Amino acid sequence: MNKNLYVDFHVIQTVPPSCVNRDDTGSPKTAMYGGTMRARVSSQAWKSAMRKMFKELFASEQLGYRTKKLSELVVNQICADHEEFDIKEAEKTVKEALELAGVKAGSDKKDALFFVSAKQIKNIADLTVKYYEDTSSKKEKDKMFKSDFEKAVNDDPSVDILLFGRMAASNPSLNYDAAAQVAHSISTHAVSNEYDYFTAVDDCGAEDTAGAGHLGTVEFNSSTLYRYATVNVRELAENLDIDELKLAVRGFGEAFIRSMPTGKQNTFANRTVPDLIYVTIREDQPINLSGAFERPVITENRGYVEASEKALIKEARRVYENYAADPSKAWIVGGDYGDFAEKVNLTELLDQVEQEIEKCLKEGK
Repeated sequence: MNKNLYVDFHVIQTVPPSCVNRDDTGSPKTAMYGGTMRARVSSQAWKSAMRKMFKELFASEQLGYRTKKLSELVVNQICADHEEFDIKEAEKTVKEALELAGVKAGSDKKDALFFVSAKQIKNIADLTVKYYEDTSSKKEKDKMFKSDFEKAVNDDPSVDILLFGRMAASNPSLNYDAAAQVAHSISTHAVSNEYDYFTAVDDCGAEDTAGAGHLGTVEFNSSTLYRYATVNVRELAENLDIDELKLAVRGFGEAFIRSMPTGKQNTFANRTVPDLIYVTIREDQPINLSGAFERPVITENRGYVEASEKALIKEARRVYENYAADPSKAWIVGGDYGDFAEKVNLTELLDQVEQEIEKCLKEGK
């Protein structure tokens, strides 16, 4: 694939009183934007929610683990495949194997998290057994197997590794550039955090006991969010065939649209669906339309959704008229904007994104 191809996802979504993503003090995350305080949900929080939903959308062998316990996973794989293998010998040999590969992700608390696919775990385990059974001297074995172990760790990346990337500071050759980017979600309007004062009754307390068994406060806000993400199809095409690539983009899009970070979810039951989804296929560059909300949306007791949607469409038109070409394809879910982009429902959107990607890839775009 020689040309650029990006799928941009723009979402307007209202969240009721909630604390889906909090900082180290327990407060909902915020950001200053356009001179006013905005509600914010970090990209890390939403990507974590997406990866959880991936388990519903992809087969387990297509996914990976972000963990400090890589050595344990490999040892478990060896013992599952070779019941006769002594676990102590497996642990020792796996440690040597990972050192050869340049991976610091054993079970030590000082080790870094490492993103590894299920297939890579199997690759490392199989090669570790061969390394163990080789009768050459350790120096000779290390020289023979080093590049093989690096290859075992690098080959067969999972869908989520390709989408979200992998960094291995101990061995940069094991890095994967992320094919997808997820922006921090921000409210389209100014917000002020509020406090809920709550009490809990002791069910087993004496009848004549006055007062609550527990009391406290929880901080929250409510907002209409602008959410943005993009997928670099050309980057994915370097590692996936057409069918795998279509599934990856579809799964990413569905997870981005439908997922929700779970912070304080039991307290607020804040799970909502988007008010508006605008998706484009672009051949020049990805475009974040957050500039639509640099001037915060102001409500006149009519809510923020409609005004936010109109601001988004207005900004898209401004950008296309002045700075960038119109997208090659565009779809919209929700709202009455059929004159701006093709109006579809969510299932139709995902189907048509798949079809357009396949068409572009077969045409060699």
